Amino acid sequence: MRREGLTPGRGRLAVVADLHDELRTFWNEDAHTYDRSPSHALTDPVEAAAWRAILLRHLPPPPATVLDAGAGTGAMSLLAAELGYRVTALDLSPGMLARAKEKAVARGLELETVVGPAGEPPAGPFDAVMERHLLWTTPDPGAALRAWREVAPSGRLVVLEGIWARTSLAWRARDAAARTVRPLLGVRHDHHGSYGEELKASLPLMHAESAVPWIEAVQAAGWRNLRIERLRDVEWARRMAQPWPLGWLEGSPHFAIAADA
Repeated sequence: MRREGLTPGRGRLAVVADLHDELRTFWNEDAHTYDRSPSHALTDPVEAAAWRAILLRHLPPPPATVLDAGAGTGAMSLLAAELGYRVTALDLSPGMLARAKEKAVARGLELETVVGPAGEPPAGPFDAVMERHLLWTTPDPGAALRAWREVAPSGRLVVLEGIWARTSLAWRARDAAARTVRPLLGVRHDHHGSYGEELKASLPLMHAESAVPWIEAVQAAGWRNLRIERLRDVEWARRMAQPWPLGWLEGSPHFAIAADA
């Protein structure tokens, strides 16, 4: 797929649609293996408890209506539903949402699911929009943030992200060590595969080396009263759940950005 420039007769919307198709294909395939990671599925009770505390700190009180953008297999959606929120799970991948729905039924929880890209949310209105680990894999995070503000015109935004760029010599050495250690410990990779280099180049926040680009994107989309919190409890829970030294080698800084419409 050519992305260096716009193909004659095709605009940016067509290019973004191609990216969405590529991302949907990847995550549909990943739905078969995604939940084998405790951090994806939140099957580790310590990490799940840390995320519950974060949701209660940053979302409006339940039973507020919440749009979970990029809900995946529903880990955060289901935590929020258990806390009494009325949750709509939005995801590009129908395979991911099918798993989320299965888990909701098994737990006796109400969960509405909507298939679609992050920048095309259901109309709402919602009291809050949250996302966990979505914006880094979004081709146009600014468009998504603006669309979320439109469907939560008097609501709140909760961005739950991490610093994924690991370009320094020290980070590259830790990654190389982790790739060696994982098979020795019998720990499988968290995903079925990896993004290609061309797709990675199309994701602006994937390469952010601090929280600044996320803050700037949220501000540019018109959200107000931004505040940030380092999610040390989540980092600690993930580090403790993995066999040593994998938790230390693969650990990344995590943060929450909350803002008002």
